[in-house]
Amino acid sequence: MVKFRINGSLATGLLVIQTAFLLVLYSRQNIHFSDTAGKEKVHLLILSSWRSGSSFVGQIFSQHPDVFYLMEPAWHVWGTMFQNGAKVLHMAVRDVVRSIFLCDMSVFDSYMPKERNISSLFQWSVSRALCSAPACNSFPRDEISDEVSCRTLCGKYSFYKAEKACKTYSHVVIKEVRFFDLKVLYPLLTDPSLNLKILHLVRDPRAVAKSREQSKKSLMRDNGIVLNTNGTIVDDYKYQVIQEICRSHVQMYETAVHKAPSFLKDRYMLVRYEDVVRDPLLEISEMYKFAGLKLTDNLKNWIFNITHGQSSGDKKEAFTITSRNAASISKAWRKVLPFKKVEKIQEVCKGAMNMLGYQLVDSEGEQKDLNLEVVLPRKQNRFSWT
Repeated sequence: MVKFRINGSLATGLLVIQTAFLLVLYSRQNIHFSDTAGKEKVHLLILSSWRSGSSFVGQIFSQHPDVFYLMEPAWHVWGTMFQNGAKVLHMAVRDVVRSIFLCDMSVFDSYMPKERNISSLFQWSVSRALCSAPACNSFPRDEISDEVSCRTLCGKYSFYKAEKACKTYSHVVIKEVRFFDLKVLYPLLTDPSLNLKILHLVRDPRAVAKSREQSKKSLMRDNGIVLNTNGTIVDDYKYQVIQEICRSHVQMYETAVHKAPSFLKDRYMLVRYEDVVRDPLLEISEMYKFAGLKLTDNLKNWIFNITHGQSSGDKKEAFTITSRNAASISKAWRKVLPFKKVEKIQEVCKGAMNMLGYQLVDSEGEQKDLNLEVVLPRKQNRFSWT
């Protein structure tokens, strides 16, 4: 019988080689997670208002393979506590947003039944991350998801798959229309467990009003909460809700630009919907750069297709994203909104329009003259850090 003797130095060398081999093998098996390992997670909150193009901008982020996206999770808060006003609900909404950013979905325990699936989340099927592994195995991460197919194939998966999926992404993005004061978010911006950035999306109030008229019924409960009517639904024919929305945009913009604390530096970006549809790739590239994301060829093709479809703006679904001529639709209010309504909207939103670069029109002739530019070049305001 032959006996082999191995000295200590040789044994140590073999152990090192074996360990190195196992590390290489492990890294290959887990290469799809290597891009996020060791990097600080980015949290992005898209702040906007109803019918401002926020669903479209949300999709721009949702379809990115590095992003876990949820659309308006505060819908659950407002639906459960609808007898309160928006200001009272700010803190509850903020707590939900913070928990989601930390991938803690137990925060929904207060707003959902105990037994629930992924489909219990509001507009869950517009989130590519909830249609891809590990939430659902039907779609690859790096492909554009299809809402209809996702709804058919992925809705019955366990709700807690959402939490598992969230933890595998480098970016968590939430789109929300239920904040009316930037200062409410200060605790999140100073929270050491978060790396929060704010993308503030605005749109011409006249275009917002035209779009809101197409979705009146779906907005009436929210109108009541904005106006604090103790649960009574409201038809905003007096444009009181639009006035509150304009006030909130002014407050957020002035706070971020003229009264900004140091912790807001490089963490706030204002975007106008009209600029996005006018030059999608340029504006989206800037938004991605702000969020620390790269624009892929696959996304470039999808963005072109979704902004250069048919010019019809007759879709009345409140949250449907379809391939349309976005630039043409953004001007639709000039053709169909009665001038008396335009005058009223300009009256209640004059300050916001002047601040954000939306030119007022003085007559029906000016309104319908599409050669007259009403979206002015936006001034590049410098931040003033306190």
